Amino acid sequence: MVAKSRLDQLPSALQAALAERRLLKVIAGLTNFDAAAVERISQAAGQGGADLIDVACDPALVRRAAEASQLPICVSAVEPELFPAAVAAGAAMVEIGNYDAFYPQGRIFDAAEVLELTRRTRALLPQVVLSVTVPHVLPLDQQEQLAVDLVAAGADIIQTEGGTSAKPFSAGTLGLIEKAAPTLAAAHAISRALAAAGCEAPVLCASGLSAVTLPLAIAAGAAGVGVGSAVNRLEDPLAMVAVVRGLQEALAALITATPVA
Repeated sequence: MVAKSRLDQLPSALQAALAERRLLKVIAGLTNFDAAAVERISQAAGQGGADLIDVACDPALVRRAAEASQLPICVSAVEPELFPAAVAAGAAMVEIGNYDAFYPQGRIFDAAEVLELTRRTRALLPQVVLSVTVPHVLPLDQQEQLAVDLVAAGADIIQTEGGTSAKPFSAGTLGLIEKAAPTLAAAHAISRALAAAGCEAPVLCASGLSAVTLPLAIAAGAAGVGVGSAVNRLEDPLAMVAVVRGLQEALAALITATPVA
């Protein structure tokens, strides 16, 4: 139960959010090094009631986001050697991925590379909580196997993605569900594959989600959700806070309606 002992090092509020399957992570963006923008997103995350803020892997951004949000910080990167400095600056956990920013450049991460990044990260940071994103470009059965292999290699949390591959063609609610379909399918498949393999790692569902689809992510087996563009594309701070609050309320309503046994 090494992975469980690492998760136990997270702040108690974050542990509770995971255990109660209601964690809300606001994602500033793996390639977003705009300090002012990250500060605005972090403030909105804190004021709106999020549990975690995910920022690019930079020590200065970690400190700025923590001060602005008063929340635990996760840093994302695809270069493990960047993680130790961010952890020293106060990051509570690290994440490999997600990879959405790289796909338009033609950069594809296969299973072997993600496993190697995971092993390198775990060697550098043996006691730090590690989340790893499973690339959505893999067929679902390969995503399932990779998730199991990642936990064996030291991942504590598995994250899904898929927003960039979705091609919604409807307006309104139906379009929002179409947008989220790939990451919801991955959350469903991966959570069941991990359970069948006896892996206790929680699944975070991210990429392409909205207040409409957050409850679907939890129903699909996720312990939490990650939301980026729904918040970080906005410019108005009050609108950002309102969106985060709406996301948090969507999760809270679900937990109230269907209490965890």
